[in-house]
Amino acid sequence: VVLIVPYGPGGVADVGMRILGEKLSNRLKQQFVIENRPGAGGIVAAQAGASAAPDGYTLLMVGNNNAIAASLFNKLPYNVLTDFASVSTASFFDLLILTRAGSPQRSLDDFIAVAKAHPGQLNIGTITPGSTQNLAAELFVSTVGIKATIVTFRTSADMANALMRGDIDLEFEFYAAVQGLLTGDKSSTLVALASTGTKRTAYLPNVPTAIESGIKGYEVTSWNGLSVPAKTPPAIIAALNAAMKDVIPDSDVQNKAKAMGMQMRWSTPADMTARMQADIAKWGGVIAAAGIPKND
Repeated sequence: VVLIVPYGPGGVADVGMRILGEKLSNRLKQQFVIENRPGAGGIVAAQAGASAAPDGYTLLMVGNNNAIAASLFNKLPYNVLTDFASVSTASFFDLLILTRAGSPQRSLDDFIAVAKAHPGQLNIGTITPGSTQNLAAELFVSTVGIKATIVTFRTSADMANALMRGDIDLEFEFYAAVQGLLTGDKSSTLVALASTGTKRTAYLPNVPTAIESGIKGYEVTSWNGLSVPAKTPPAIIAALNAAMKDVIPDSDVQNKAKAMGMQMRWSTPADMTARMQADIAKWGGVIAAAGIPKND
């Protein structure tokens, strides 16, 4: 079975799929092979998945990146809602809202108060325009009603260095990208002010959520799951879903995921499709409100 991943090898999403693929291989007595197809914001991988034979032997990792692409591109060579059938969600990733150690803004309340007192003077860092991190920052600014400059960086390392230098005052990033800078003691280089999920993360349980910090309704959770070509027989989808339901709760899966800032959760196919639909609507609104130009 080929599992197409729209990112290069070694990243947190890729590693998560390899953990899952190994367990599914054992559970179904069928070798699962990861095929990395990065490029064009996931379009290359999705196109390959959509054109595959609907026999259960080709799976595609999809997620909120596909929901974002649906609003970020004028035209795509596939429709993520009609050209694929959902199997189950797999990995969930909350973002962290971070500042540097020693920053005068020691909470989100501090940052928001300064931003309101001095509109446009504070800077927020994210990677790549249109990324989950970037859109999370855009949603944050509009939700709390502040004016701040959102600065995009090519890499997570570039952004972290800018935060440590004081070029930016806040950054939105995934745990895996900053894990080495968050020691949790006086030697920490960065400080997590909040996480963006509905509940505190298992890997940083002392960090409050943005909702707990007073930002009502603010929730951003990146996620991925498995899909198959749309015409795949329902019996095959049911078998794959049942296998994922068996392996995802495995303690080895959960512990390895937790170490990288992931939460592994199974879902029904219908719930995964509903989440994709909701994210397409959510991120489409954020992209339109932020005036982010669409790509051809």
